[in-house]
Amino acid sequence: MTGRETRENKQEKTGHDAPGLLPREDIEALIARKVISGDRAIEAAQIQPASLDLRLGAKAYRVRASFLTGRDRDVASRLEALTSDTVDLSGGGAVLERGCVYVVPLLESLALPASLSAAANPKSSTGRLDIFTRLITDGSEVFDHVARGYAGRLYAEVSPRSFSVRVHEGSKLNQIRFRRWAPDDAGTALGIDDRALSRSHGLMPLVDGDLNLRGGLILRVALSAATIGEIIGYKAQKHTDPVDVDRVGAYDPREFWEPIHARHDGRLILDPGEFYILASHERLHIPPELAAEMVPIDPAMGEFRVHYAGFFDPGFGSTPEGQPGARAVLEVRSHEVPFILEDGQVIGRLVYEKMAAAPRLLYGEGGVSNYQGQGLKLSKHFRAYEI
Repeated sequence: MTGRETRENKQEKTGHDAPGLLPREDIEALIARKVISGDRAIEAAQIQPASLDLRLGAKAYRVRASFLTGRDRDVASRLEALTSDTVDLSGGGAVLERGCVYVVPLLESLALPASLSAAANPKSSTGRLDIFTRLITDGSEVFDHVARGYAGRLYAEVSPRSFSVRVHEGSKLNQIRFRRWAPDDAGTALGIDDRALSRSHGLMPLVDGDLNLRGGLILRVALSAATIGEIIGYKAQKHTDPVDVDRVGAYDPREFWEPIHARHDGRLILDPGEFYILASHERLHIPPELAAEMVPIDPAMGEFRVHYAGFFDPGFGSTPEGQPGARAVLEVRSHEVPFILEDGQVIGRLVYEKMAAAPRLLYGEGGVSNYQGQGLKLSKHFRAYEI
């Protein structure tokens, strides 16, 4: 029996109403039922193993500052009060300037039943370009979360931090995943506990080294040439041309990034306000029945933020041999003070969640998967860095 047949059998046994994150087959069913709809037809390429890519609409509204809608208020009314300029994204697109904040109505809308909620993350390529992107809904007091039973339009707050970027109507900067709740679930328990993770690791390795669990899988940063190579990271340059988010492999990385070479002492000093691309010491594998999310910041680990784009689909890092095969690429920004990282230092925590059913097509099995089997890797927009 093949791996895919095994997953399909498990899916049939799990049933169609099991709690957990919805696989692509259930997302397709939501689209067919108009629970998820679009101003333009939703494209098959938007549907990932456990998430849906969201598309920018035709207009972006430049606002003076980031905001939350607030209870009993809608985004449209807030935009009327806060918009300083309107940018047309149709046709050839438009440049969103570094350091500015924009709100963009998305092409997708939701009409969720009471049993479903949703959550969003920037896509991997968005995070690696340092485009701070968050989902906003009407009547919400938090970013990136859609309440059970929500009906209405979705909006993206977009703020390029390192590079100005050209975006277009239909560009995909963030993704949304859907969570089915059990009827008696109060909505508090989301992650898988460490004991269950340890059992999963025994069945199928989650990492290629020691399993270090503390409310999720602890990841360490790779800063030595022996682990990651002579170049152990990249630092964003300050003054560059804009990056078109829809162009793949179009840019010379030397025009946008400074390579960081390994030091003999395995250290890296993070400068306040600078943006870095680094990689985890561990190689990962996300089993078919699980998905994972990187905790974006943990004050106990230091004064820096790690991993703006934190969602890992089922199947990420899989190899034909069944061993973990991809590093987590880390988007890192230091805060108020310089901070020293050392090779092997704890830098992030991966929290796992159960799928309602294993998707029939895992990450890397269908369509284009730009980051399967990755080591230290810039976003898909850049050609490979040549020393």
